[in-house]
Amino acid sequence: MNRSRRAVLLGTLAALALGATACGSSASSSNPLGGGSSAAASGAGSTAGGGSGGTVVVGSANFPENVLLGSIYSQALKAKGVKVEEKFNIGSREVLYGQLQSGNLTVLPEYNGALLAYLDAKNTAVTTQDVNAALAKALPSSLAVLDSSPAEDKDSLSVAQETADKYNLKSISDLAAKAGEFTIGGPPEFKSRREQQFKDVYGLTFKEWKPTADTTANALKDGSIQVGNVFTTDPKIVQYKLVALSDPKNVFGAQNITPLVNKAGLDATATAALNAVSAKLDTAGLTGLMKRVSVDKEDPSTVAKDWLKANGLA
Repeated sequence: MNRSRRAVLLGTLAALALGATACGSSASSSNPLGGGSSAAASGAGSTAGGGSGGTVVVGSANFPENVLLGSIYSQALKAKGVKVEEKFNIGSREVLYGQLQSGNLTVLPEYNGALLAYLDAKNTAVTTQDVNAALAKALPSSLAVLDSSPAEDKDSLSVAQETADKYNLKSISDLAAKAGEFTIGGPPEFKSRREQQFKDVYGLTFKEWKPTADTTANALKDGSIQVGNVFTTDPKIVQYKLVALSDPKNVFGAQNITPLVNKAGLDATATAALNAVSAKLDTAGLTGLMKRVSVDKEDPSTVAKDWLKANGLA
């Protein structure tokens, strides 16, 4: 799958709307809001556990990372005594969002930038703070976002560890002195979408652009390219020892992993449990977890349990 889908991540499967909602709680791996005090915390219901019969229903989209995140949320809630039902692998954002609005789902792992693009395609916010502020205005009164995590699944410019060490590369800005000697790879559309932006924002002019698509990480590993568009939680970053360069000028907008919730279905205990997950979850940690799920083929629920225990949330 072309993973530039994040901005439209869950928007292509709307035809699944009726059948997909019947999906159960399997954690199989089938297949981007407010910092500080939570917007949902002040409006959450007072019923213990929230939801119908006091049950919090945790859903997920149908790709491995989202199933893993759903399992982390679910188990974190259970650890605080919240009654939980899991409905994973559901499908598209249209389906998920509608189910959350109706109250059939209570919690979803979301990506704040992609969610904002779904709700307001013309919004130009790129930083976490600005995206979250825009989301607070765009969401209906029944829904809210809890605290965003530092973890982001978004575009990056990545390099091999040896390249980073040799040229002291830590951010995209550091590429300016060497870009003219480097070949960059990514999806076929990457050049047309980003070439001028990299010139304007960072002053980068690369020697050559190659359409490497899903083989970008492999091309970085074998040296056929020196810079590549790899998503920040792609397990190949860990597997191939790649370095995702920081983006201080925000060419790539925020995609923080953030709980999206139906406010009537949560109490303060559930809200605090989800915010505690966000406080601990970072990009490097999530990338390591995704290696276990996607490369090592471990069960997402087991990987989630291990992470929660290691972070004192089990």
